[in-house]
Amino acid sequence: MPDSPGTAPDPGAARPSALTRRLLAARAAAPSYREVGATRGARLPEGYAHLRRRVHLGHGPDVLARAGRFVLGWGCQLGTGFAVYPYAPAEAGSTVLLRLALPGTRRPRLVIPCRVVWRVDEPDRIGFAYGTLPGHPERGEEAFVVSMDAAGEVWFEVSAFARLAAWYARLGRPVAVLCQYLAIERYLAAVVEAAAGEVPAGEAPAVEADAHARDRAGDRAEAASGGPAAG
Repeated sequence: MPDSPGTAPDPGAARPSALTRRLLAARAAAPSYREVGATRGARLPEGYAHLRRRVHLGHGPDVLARAGRFVLGWGCQLGTGFAVYPYAPAEAGSTVLLRLALPGTRRPRLVIPCRVVWRVDEPDRIGFAYGTLPGHPERGEEAFVVSMDAAGEVWFEVSAFARLAAWYARLGRPVAVLCQYLAIERYLAAVVEAAAGEVPAGEAPAVEADAHARDRAGDRAEAASGGPAAG
């Protein structure tokens, strides 16, 4: 559900974790780009790099429903190695932190704030888009949509417009572009598997529960060290 206004802090309550503090800051922030919701249309805004990739999933409403549930449950992101905090099916207006462990490490992690800017759940079209918030290495929007055409064929499409924002992303532009390409390929592969019934029901929440356990361990390590770890 969309983010709800926060309540006044309880002076006697425990200090919120670093992850919670980042989430609260992200909820208070505005998107880092102007063209919010532009992935709904066929034409993406100028001034950004554009991406569209589409893959065939199968035929019929059962395939649409299965793939749609997977996409709305952040299956693309979870299947690519991200943790989604807080975990809940995508809803317009909700803010999440996508977290990715750096290779060979548990901490620090890359923490990517974003907001769901629209969601669609119709008989022939299911999906959502999220936009970037301050702190995201890019500026722009990405949409994930499963659709069924008039002949009953089911497709999954990823569309995006973005430009690099963080200095480290601009400095390592070739690597950043390659990482985005690899992520899109994994998104497509994950949805193909889900549409074919190869991803067991409930796998995404199980992955997320494991990520939350690692987060809690990280918060304990932070408290023991007396300060926040990077990421």
